[in-house]
Amino acid sequence: MIGLPAGTRIWIAAGVTDMRCGFQGLAAKVQTALQENPLSGHVFVFRGRRGDTLKILWATGDGLCLLAKRLERGHFVWPQADSGKIHLTQAQLSMLLEGIDWKQPRRTSETLSML
Repeated sequence: MIGLPAGTRIWIAAGVTDMRCGFQGLAAKVQTALQENPLSGHVFVFRGRRGDTLKILWATGDGLCLLAKRLERGHFVWPQADSGKIHLTQAQLSMLLEGIDWKQPRRTSETLSML
């Protein structure tokens, strides 16, 4: 994962997004659906309908970055909401990118006590 500057907020765009969208389409969705500035330096995460692909839009000081990831097996855990945005921590984003359920992570100490 790329190190994000302090103060960077990470937003999930709830619902599904047409993965054919590129820089312009995702930036427009950030402005209209999320009511945020795509050039703010915050990170915006979008998921496709099948749930195995996501795109991340992030503005650095000199331009926009568009990152994509597709899971070979499984799907990305996504909020149930159809619209709006959900804030994530950097740790939650890391889990999301690994295909881990970031909404209900469990510490290993909890798992060990169950054995």
